[in-house]
Amino acid sequence: MLVKDYMLRHPVTIEPTKRAVEARRIMTEQGIDFLPVVGDGRQLQGLITPSCLEISPERLASLDVWEITRYLSNLTVARVMVKREALHYTHPETTLEDAASLMIRHKIGGLPVVEGKDLVVVGMITNADLLTELRNILGAVEPGWRLTIRVPGNHGELVQLTREISERGWSIMAMGNVRAVRAPEHWDIVLKIWGCTREELLAVVEKNPTQELLDLRETTYVTR
Repeated sequence: MLVKDYMLRHPVTIEPTKRAVEARRIMTEQGIDFLPVVGDGRQLQGLITPSCLEISPERLASLDVWEITRYLSNLTVARVMVKREALHYTHPETTLEDAASLMIRHKIGGLPVVEGKDLVVVGMITNADLLTELRNILGAVEPGWRLTIRVPGNHGELVQLTREISERGWSIMAMGNVRAVRAPEHWDIVLKIWGCTREELLAVVEKNPTQELLDLRETTYVTR
């Protein structure tokens, strides 16, 4: 799972000489929160975010509506953008987890995706893209039983469960796991299983006393 597989390709961009009001219009019409600023050859120059287009309360209090309009109309993208030197960006071959770690570490919601030493913009990846992939990993777009269990961190702990599911001809549509927050020696595992009844699945889970059932619910399709 790499950035190139989930990024928005060929994102809308703007030039630094354009007016800030044009950037606002584009972002509103396109429904986006991040607008890459590019120069010749789509080289990354900066990034416009919603906060770039805000007027500070102190500044706002000193202006009437006409002065605010004039002030905004005179602002260029270059004056309000986050400049390249202060930007965090990523590359198409970066893993999703590395991109997510960068966004979490710096508390940012989106990253321009660039190629080459000239930092040519080829995409954008945002927290919405990462959440979409998390949804897909957990099988949320598939119908079936969503099973959550807590298991000890022992080698081969899941082998018995997955073998019994397979032997019965059921399908594991998706699986994800994370270390249990309050029990770090255990793992919480989510499986999306199809082809069985609730009672049949419970009977299989209850065979292994080391695996704690946390949740079991039926889910249906969600809109992609």
